[in-house]
Amino acid sequence: MRSPAIEAAFRAACLAELDALKAGNVHRYSEGHGMSVAHFQMAAEAAAPEIARTGAPVGARIEAAVRASFAATRLNTNLGIVLLCAPLAAAADGGGELRTALGKVLDGLDVGDARAAYRAIALANPGGLGRAEEHDVHEEPGIGLREAMAHAAARDRIARQYASGYADVWGIGLARLAALGAAEPEAQVEAVHLAFMSAFLDSHVVRKFGEEIAEAVRTEAEMVERTVRWSAPAELRHPPLAAFDASLKARGLNPGTSADLTVATLFAAQLGRR
Repeated sequence: MRSPAIEAAFRAACLAELDALKAGNVHRYSEGHGMSVAHFQMAAEAAAPEIARTGAPVGARIEAAVRASFAATRLNTNLGIVLLCAPLAAAADGGGELRTALGKVLDGLDVGDARAAYRAIALANPGGLGRAEEHDVHEEPGIGLREAMAHAAARDRIARQYASGYADVWGIGLARLAALGAAEPEAQVEAVHLAFMSAFLDSHVVRKFGEEIAEAVRTEAEMVERTVRWSAPAELRHPPLAAFDASLKARGLNPGTSADLTVATLFAAQLGRR
């Protein structure tokens, strides 16, 4: 069985992210990095039922969703999204206040969850993954998934969410949404994405290009964010975002972690309203 409400919330979050002009990432205004909007739509459709599988462990949701997405696209389109959204779905599955329930879910992650997540990560094979001295995802884990993520938290912002109780999702993403008031939905997504890009080095950019380039991207995002009036209509809001988007894609820079955190924020917002 699966939860229709959680499935719908996941699908809505994924599609809303694609509708916004997220600099450097794939969206309906501009594709890139060898991927199209259709790839992400197919991946969202494939992953949604597995993310929403009622009573399933987090690791099982992750592995099934990544396998379904990879079978649909033959690409790593949504590993980060799935890693972030599976615990949120499990928390919503249990009922109660979402952040409190999420803390209980994260505390309960075990070695079985780690094994399933490691298999999913190995299948997706994200760019720049490399090897780790301890608890490498290419090896059999001997610790629970939250503990494994804590070991990677310093170098990976998605892993940090597991260790911190999704501090960035609440403290940056949902806080930005709350501050935007009556801005149109597309502007809200763009603002959240740029808030993440401005706040920290994007893990995906760091893995592929190093910290110096990642810091340059963060600084550029911060400068662009100061120029955008989020209450303005798209024709006034989009020119600086479109120029930044084209510049990043011309350099092959894909701030994928910021996009993944944006989807997680939208998903958490949807679940919190249930």
